[in-house]
Amino acid sequence: MRAAPTILHLDMDAFFAAAEQASKPSLRGKPVIVGGLGPRGVVSTASYEARRFGVRSAMPMAQARRLCPNAAYLVPRFQLYRTVSEQVMELLGRLSPLVEPLSLDEAFVDLEAGGVAFGSAAAREAGERLRRDIRAVTGLSGSVGLAGSKMLAKIASEQAKPDGLVLIEPGTERGLLAPMPVRTLPGVGPATGEHLRRAGMTTVADLAEAGEDELVRLLGKSHGASLYRMAAGHDDRPVVAERDTKSVSVEDTFDVDLHDRVRIMTEVGRLADRCVQRLRASGHSGRTIVLKVRRYDFSTLTRSETLRGPTDDPGVVREAAGRLLDSVDTTGGVRLLGVGVSGLADYTQEDLFAQAAEELAAEERAGEGRAEEQPEGEETPTAAAQAEPVEDPAQRRWLAGHDVTHAEYGPGWVQGSGVGRVTVRFETPTSLVPGRVRTFRVDDPGLAPSEPLPLVEKLATAAEGEAPVGQESPLARRPKSRSEGGGPGSGAAMSRP
Repeated sequence: MRAAPTILHLDMDAFFAAAEQASKPSLRGKPVIVGGLGPRGVVSTASYEARRFGVRSAMPMAQARRLCPNAAYLVPRFQLYRTVSEQVMELLGRLSPLVEPLSLDEAFVDLEAGGVAFGSAAAREAGERLRRDIRAVTGLSGSVGLAGSKMLAKIASEQAKPDGLVLIEPGTERGLLAPMPVRTLPGVGPATGEHLRRAGMTTVADLAEAGEDELVRLLGKSHGASLYRMAAGHDDRPVVAERDTKSVSVEDTFDVDLHDRVRIMTEVGRLADRCVQRLRASGHSGRTIVLKVRRYDFSTLTRSETLRGPTDDPGVVREAAGRLLDSVDTTGGVRLLGVGVSGLADYTQEDLFAQAAEELAAEERAGEGRAEEQPEGEETPTAAAQAEPVEDPAQRRWLAGHDVTHAEYGPGWVQGSGVGRVTVRFETPTSLVPGRVRTFRVDDPGLAPSEPLPLVEKLATAAEGEAPVGQESPLARRPKSRSEGGGPGSGAAMSRP
């Protein structure tokens, strides 16, 4: 435990929904719900306006529609969210080299490691400055918690929501935690919480009074001892800049159960390709291929196969996932499929036997092609001369909330689609008033999907790294560390953790 509140926890407020409101002026101040829109979809994020109706994350979308029928229901735009997340993480990186991202919208920061703060006043100043910079760069708000440990910093950011800052002074931890429910502590989920409730423990004070021996008896040595320390306000977990990725996976829940075995195999192949894309993006390869199948009766089966060496070859992953599917009975229907890769490494070991088989198959196909007789007077078309496949506009999926552009009306976003029509609202993040709505045929030649627009219009700078005229850059405002000649003990170099 630290003697100063120099661990910062940032949690963006209703991140996905807030990003949608920032990019769509017509939705600002209105209920917005982001998630899967099918019959089996779940809520990913609900705006604070929607939360007043009882809508919460992980709630079935059908229930959300009953609670808040007049909300705007949108499909997630992860490309936009990742872009904004990168901007936020860059600001955190300016505060300290020790930034521990937990998700796209949440992270811990060690302010001492960056020389930004060694006491309460400087920590509060850094937190307020971060909130201002996030607003200026992204147009969104974030809540900040400051404390002497990660557990308390996260609790503080929850108390700060929305768009606030809470600092927990060292020495006040036990009094703060005492009345809180046991589920507040890390590692206490629904099952553990119910187990403790049956034992008569519902608050953190109850855990502290029960003592370590009693918690070890109830929960086991490791979990019980850890929980007792946290109930007493002790948490010595460090901020870790790089967390090892243990696995990469993707999964899809289908609106209607899949029965056709060929369709199921096709979906598994598609998921394998998406999984490999994520695997490569993270700079990893993996040895163990995992297939997840949830059947019509909600029973979930998991199968895995370990290869001779790590790979990031989509063909190898598809083939392994297909073999695993062969061992699963899909009679009755499948509601969810998932493909994952674990046993990660930062190198690949090519499967020479698979390569040899592919080369042999290629040679056989080439031989078959040579054996075919060409009609006299006709030439075999070359690859360059063959026409590229053309997308059929009528087959496009116009997802609610996604970006489009029209040749005449410019950029906008999809409000809804169906029965051969798509409704678009033409507005941008910088529009001063809600845009106009127009309806088109789904195959309108002037309408096309587009990339998300920036939430905040970038100002021209005099040179790379300089702040816009009249503004001070966030990096320039960062207080100097002790070794740079700022803060207590100026003039004496200090080693950093």
